[in-house]
Amino acid sequence: MVVGFEKAVSATKSVVTSAKKAPTTLSSDRVINFARGDPTMYESYWRQMGEKCTIVISGHNLMSYFSNAGHFCWFLMPELDRAIRRLHCVVGNAVVDDDRYIVVGNGSTQLFQAVLYALSSSYDPDTEPLSVVAAAPFYSSYPEETEFLRSGLYKWAGDAYSFDKDGAYIEVVTSPNNPDGAIREAVVNRDGGKLIHDLAYYWPQYTPITGKADNDIMLFTFSKATGHAGSRIGWAIVKDIEVATKMVKFMELSSIGVSKESQLRAAKILEVISDDCQNSAPDKEENFFEYGQRLMSDRWEKLREVVKRNGVFSLPKYPQDYCNFIGKYTDPSPAFAWLKSKDGLNCDNLLRELKIVTRGGTNFGVDSNYTRISMLSPDEEFNLLLERLSAIKGTIINGNN
Repeated sequence: MVVGFEKAVSATKSVVTSAKKAPTTLSSDRVINFARGDPTMYESYWRQMGEKCTIVISGHNLMSYFSNAGHFCWFLMPELDRAIRRLHCVVGNAVVDDDRYIVVGNGSTQLFQAVLYALSSSYDPDTEPLSVVAAAPFYSSYPEETEFLRSGLYKWAGDAYSFDKDGAYIEVVTSPNNPDGAIREAVVNRDGGKLIHDLAYYWPQYTPITGKADNDIMLFTFSKATGHAGSRIGWAIVKDIEVATKMVKFMELSSIGVSKESQLRAAKILEVISDDCQNSAPDKEENFFEYGQRLMSDRWEKLREVVKRNGVFSLPKYPQDYCNFIGKYTDPSPAFAWLKSKDGLNCDNLLRELKIVTRGGTNFGVDSNYTRISMLSPDEEFNLLLERLSAIKGTIINGNN
């Protein structure tokens, strides 16, 4: 394993030496996958919550397609609508006034498709498809999701920084950004543009909450907010009722709504989080976001120390800011580590030699000397990642130490 790694480095005129093995609960031969954003690290927290989030659904319940036939989003459970609005008010990360419309989807992936349809369907079908852009490094799934249906309404047009076409367009603004954790604003800023704000990671465990986001279209996802990826729940907060209604139409035609069982489970968990956050008892335990922020901060501290010691890679530096929710200055602790090799090496390939699977920079519209590592894995896998990275002792012979 180490020999292969040294060969890969040698091919780009770098030297990597001194691999050491440390004991671990997992096999040293096991391939560990850090390419996925599967938020399984939160399982221990929810396990200790016991029955607080349990719901019981009888066989005769929830049989209708409709949750509220008179509501514009007729499949949205009122319980989930209330729970979403309450949690955003408690955290203070998004405006959810009565004139904002909530659209629920099967994860934010379906909502992204719904928004593309809603924003592009009003344009002249005889013109060429509407351009969809995002600033690199952009979320690796945006190009594929945009092109998957081969729609005549819109098309992927690449990096927002290099977009120079006149006319209407759609820009996706991900903040904090996936993969690099940066706080983002729109880049193109031209007449005729429509913005989609993907705020999946705008929660206290990942970044300081500095104010309430108040964008025209904001996407959130249950998976990254609480770790419950398997429930497939996402929601959009939309200002324009016409856009929201078109999104509902897309959902109706693609999946005839969203599972009521998943919605009720999500509503229950969000309510438990809100209750805990508002619990002012002197002996209360840390709430979910405090737990997540502490855990993420600890992981980032350990990763930075390992990267500093091995000398082969670097990580972004983030400015500390005051978090209105936590009530103090906190450091950003993104859900992903945006790792860069110091000598222009193919970062993804080098880590694969150590049986660490990541997602390389070319997937995000940048060079291969970057790669994305998930920070959301279980403790035993994360500790094994640190051990394998610690085994790398490198010197870059071209002087770029």
